[in-house]
Amino acid sequence: MKFGKVADPSRVEFHLPVEPLANARRLERYEIDPSEGLPRIYVGATGWSMKEWVGKWYPEKTKASDYLRHYGKQFNTIELNTTHYRIPDLDLVDRWCAAVPDDFRFCPKVPQSISHRNDLGQHQDALPRFVRSLDRFGEKLGCAFVQLPPYFDAARLEVLEAFLDRWPGLLPLAVEVRHPSWFQDPFTTERLMDLLAANGVAAVITDVAGRRDVLHGYVTAPRSMVRFVGNGLINSDYRRLEDWAHKLSEWNLPENYFFPHQPDNILAPEAAAWFVDHLHAQGQSETRGPQPDAGPPQMSLF
Repeated sequence: MKFGKVADPSRVEFHLPVEPLANARRLERYEIDPSEGLPRIYVGATGWSMKEWVGKWYPEKTKASDYLRHYGKQFNTIELNTTHYRIPDLDLVDRWCAAVPDDFRFCPKVPQSISHRNDLGQHQDALPRFVRSLDRFGEKLGCAFVQLPPYFDAARLEVLEAFLDRWPGLLPLAVEVRHPSWFQDPFTTERLMDLLAANGVAAVITDVAGRRDVLHGYVTAPRSMVRFVGNGLINSDYRRLEDWAHKLSEWNLPENYFFPHQPDNILAPEAAAWFVDHLHAQGQSETRGPQPDAGPPQMSLF
């Protein structure tokens, strides 16, 4: 991911922000009751078509047509960027869902034919068509998310409000904003977060070296979505992953989506595996994550 990339991430002071005051009252409403079990944390990458994973995370000689099936065994969610470029037909959604286990959740990105229009698709039929495809995922739908373009600034709050009014309330949604104007003025930030909270929509949190403002730390729904941008598994990556494991446990939200990005996606399974192992060590959440492929069983000589 090029957004927020810096030449030397080792020089960045990485730390999570101070907890926004508004989180306290929202977390009282959203956090999971102990009688309902542990928070669910879904950990995934940004794609399954990685030939570099064959022989390590996928079995040797895995065919491209089987990548998703093996991805689903390793991860329990995916940041589904494919839908950003076209709305999938229903048969394709059916094939995706059939390839993954029951506990897997897809997080489709809203198509750019909606997110990158000045009116966010207010007067086109793309949104109803996309919603039909989301319905097809059934219980394997996690949380859709809309990534607003870099030029979508705080002056367009009413456009976003109109979009959220059209969005079906029963379909989980998260919103990612990137223009600096959303974070330069605390009153503007609060207005955005109040709008999202009023609609039960999560605010995407992006933890990336070159744009620490988008690491806002706001909780606005009974779920979180974190896009973690690592830097090739340097030391700070592990410290940040540890901080996020503790933060998600602290929030105690019923549902969380955590996407560890790494350069070219190659090291995403390593980051996810380390993160999941740390979550398991805490014992405060339910999740699963990648395990290196052990290869075929060895034949015994005795």
